[in-house]
Amino acid sequence: MATILVVDDDAHIREVIQYALTQEGHAVELTGDGGAAWTRLQAGGIDLLVLDVLMPGMDGLTLCRRLRATEDGGPPIVFLSSRGEEFDRVLGLELGGDDYLPKPFGPRELVTRINAVLRRATRQSTAAAAGARIAHGPVALDTARHETTVNDVRVELTVTEFGILRTLLEARGRVLTRGQLIDSVREADTHITERTVDTHIRRIRAKLRPHGFDPIETVHGLGYKAAAPPT
Repeated sequence: MATILVVDDDAHIREVIQYALTQEGHAVELTGDGGAAWTRLQAGGIDLLVLDVLMPGMDGLTLCRRLRATEDGGPPIVFLSSRGEEFDRVLGLELGGDDYLPKPFGPRELVTRINAVLRRATRQSTAAAAGARIAHGPVALDTARHETTVNDVRVELTVTEFGILRTLLEARGRVLTRGQLIDSVREADTHITERTVDTHIRRIRAKLRPHGFDPIETVHGLGYKAAAPPT
């Protein structure tokens, strides 16, 4: 099973999460400080991060930014926060989170979402072992290394972003609904809204456009498809 780092300044919440995850068979490490979490993550070996947004010192959003700016982008992140407003959920996803759960939450729901994120990451790693390379105009996906390049310049994508872009490029020529994109990167038991898909699409575009090509075309009223590469 996975090694999961839980970062929350509330000791009771850490203990509840630790109990639920160890019952599931996962190894769990705990810290109440974003700075300490950053130091631990540098040593490697963490498969997923459960990260509280509001903490003294280095908060969860700052830690997420730092991780996503590193060469490998860090592990998948499931955000926790008492701030459940839509703006905060969207911000967490735009910064590179893979899921977001507002407090208070049920431990069973958290475990379900964590397992779904881990399964998605495992599927992508398994597919990557085949060493497939997907090229679409100046965009290239190296699934063996989980790397994205545009005009030979590397662009860091999260697990979810990579999965969505890969699905669109593999289905080039076809329009995919938001529901189909959700199915391609999420387990059916994980809650994700169509608006969340739009957030991931915006984030992919924001990362790739500065390098000269937006590989995604919006088909209003239907969904998205791979844009025609420049001639």
